[in-house]
Amino acid sequence: MFKLEPRPQASRWWSLGSPVLALVVTVLIGVLLFMALGKDPLRGLMVFFWEPLKNAYAIGELMVKATPLLLIALGLAVCYRSNVWNIGAEGQFVIGALAAGGVALMADKGTSAWIIVPILLAGVLGGMAWAAITALLRDRFNASEILVSLMLVYVAVQLLGYLVYGPWKDPAGYNFPQTKMFDSVTQIPRLMKGSRVSIGLIMALVGSALLWVFLFRTKAGFAQQVGGLAPAAARYAGFSSRRALWLALLVSGGAAGLAGALEVTGPIGQLTPYVPAGYGFAAIIVAYVGRLHPVGMVFSAVLMSMFYIGGELAQSRLGLPKSITGVFQGLLLFTLLACDTLIAYRVRLVSPRSKGGAL
Repeated sequence: MFKLEPRPQASRWWSLGSPVLALVVTVLIGVLLFMALGKDPLRGLMVFFWEPLKNAYAIGELMVKATPLLLIALGLAVCYRSNVWNIGAEGQFVIGALAAGGVALMADKGTSAWIIVPILLAGVLGGMAWAAITALLRDRFNASEILVSLMLVYVAVQLLGYLVYGPWKDPAGYNFPQTKMFDSVTQIPRLMKGSRVSIGLIMALVGSALLWVFLFRTKAGFAQQVGGLAPAAARYAGFSSRRALWLALLVSGGAAGLAGALEVTGPIGQLTPYVPAGYGFAAIIVAYVGRLHPVGMVFSAVLMSMFYIGGELAQSRLGLPKSITGVFQGLLLFTLLACDTLIAYRVRLVSPRSKGGAL
């Protein structure tokens, strides 16, 4: 019989190296998966890990995918370090996109380019308002933020469907469920000509720096983390658990809403039923692979965007199903959890006659 026994002290180096080991194991399992599907493993790995980096245009597309993942993950890191389990960033992303899209639809050719500011602000406020529902129910009625935030994702998706199939449907769109294309004045400025990379990338990187300062150089950030690690100690020190709850969820919702606003006024350019791309759920993996650290999440966001692009290329070039992206994301998460478990615990073989030795 096997038994998990807590280690006296977890290895610091293995704690830092666990995501790398998890990635290696994921790649090895991916090789076996390609072989089982009758595909060339080398070609499969090139699709996932070389094609997204092979030229400047490919790297630009990688940054387009990484931007919303990083923004959402930054907000989630504040929640998870505060022991607040926001699982509904996907819904906050959708509502942020709806709010930003609503403002963008008001624009016409005579509108000033400064409308970008209220568009992005609407996205942030929309995400914050959606997250505030979870905070209110948790604060007033002690409802589980996990269940509430997750269920609100499906409410947000239904609201999106109602609008694009109904009031906001483009009358000249040949009956497709979508709004009209947003006016060019509402488009998020791009960093370079010929690339879809927008100023959202700069916002995400600046957000990483601001989060580092907040978490490790401010009293408020210290209070958030103490509340997550030791709630009793936080109460003894006079830190407000209610303030931590609201701050964590509002920051997380605002970041997800900003990501939604950047997405619909950037790469998509309109509202469609396909706005929910799973970024809110994938960002959970980004946050944990990045160890809830702003620098680590930058790299994990790039890695996760490689999985997105690799999955799309695997469909067209290898004939694999769309679900291959989710398979790799799930493999990375589960291998990371397995590695973290073995860092904190050791496996001991226990026989009926003797306790055995540690493995």
